[in-house]
Amino acid sequence: MSNTTAVIIVIIAIVVVVAIVVALLVRTRGRERRARQANELRTQAAGQSTEVENAQREAAARQSAADEAAEEARLAQARAEESRREVLQSEAQQEDTIREADRLDPHVDPSSPDYKPGDVSPPRSNP
Repeated sequence: MSNTTAVIIVIIAIVVVVAIVVALLVRTRGRERRARQANELRTQAAGQSTEVENAQREAAARQSAADEAAEEARLAQARAEESRREVLQSEAQQEDTIREADRLDPHVDPSSPDYKPGDVSPPRSNP
């Protein structure tokens, strides 16, 4: 083997070693850069923790208010239904009273086609 060939082989070996070292340095710097970016993102995420907690508290408070309003609405609905039942009962009692009065009144014919048991006008008098 000649000296020229040996020099070329040594130069090639040196170039390969330098290329490997450069590649390792670039890879290491890339990893370090990504690690810094990851840390920055983690720091940013930690800063957002307060915002997330505030949003969670706000959502929980609004849900609680909505639940309370729904319960109040349910109670109001129940009271309204009870009032409707009371109205129906009062109307039925009134109709019963009117029917009884009409049954007793000699001037009222409950079997007449124009008879209305809900009519609470004053009794008719005979002239």
